[in-house]
Amino acid sequence: MAESQDRYPLMFTYRDVISGDGFLAGITLSGRALMIYGVRPGAIAETGKTPQEAYLRFRNRYKQILFDIAGECRTFEAFKQETERFFYEPDEEEERRWEDAVAAIRSGELTKPAALSELPGGEAPETRPSQITVERLDGQRKRFMPTDNVPDTYIPVMA
Repeated sequence: MAESQDRYPLMFTYRDVISGDGFLAGITLSGRALMIYGVRPGAIAETGKTPQEAYLRFRNRYKQILFDIAGECRTFEAFKQETERFFYEPDEEEERRWEDAVAAIRSGELTKPAALSELPGGEAPETRPSQITVERLDGQRKRFMPTDNVPDTYIPVMA
C-alpha cells in the first residue's frame, strides 16, 4: 500500500457570504480536490509546505475568485450564473485523476498519508456529492440562525 499526499482525494465544504453590486449572496460549496488541486471547482490549484498551508491558500484563492465574480456582475442572477459556471466547468483530467485515486483507495493501493492525520476518518464520495448552491440573502423574509453557519471542513475519501 502506498501513501501519496499529492494525489489523495479530499472532499470539502465552504460557506461564504459575498457582497455584490446591490445584492448579498450566500454560497455553499461541497467540492472535491486532489490535495489540493481543484476538481470541483477545477480552476484552482494551490500548494504549501504543510497540508494546512495548502488548505488555507486554496480557500483564500477560492474566496478571491468569488470576490472577482461579484465585482464583475451587475445583478444577483448574473453572479449566480457565473458562480455556477465556474463550479461546473469540467477539468476532465483532474476528474479522471480523482476517480483513479478513489479506485486506488478502494483497492487498498493508496492509504491516507500521515500528513493528513489531523483530518477526520473519512467518508465514501457517494455520501457527499459535489454541488454548489447560490442563494440571495438580502431582501428575503428569512430568519437567519446560528445553525446556518457551517465551518470549513476537509474530509478524506474512504472506501
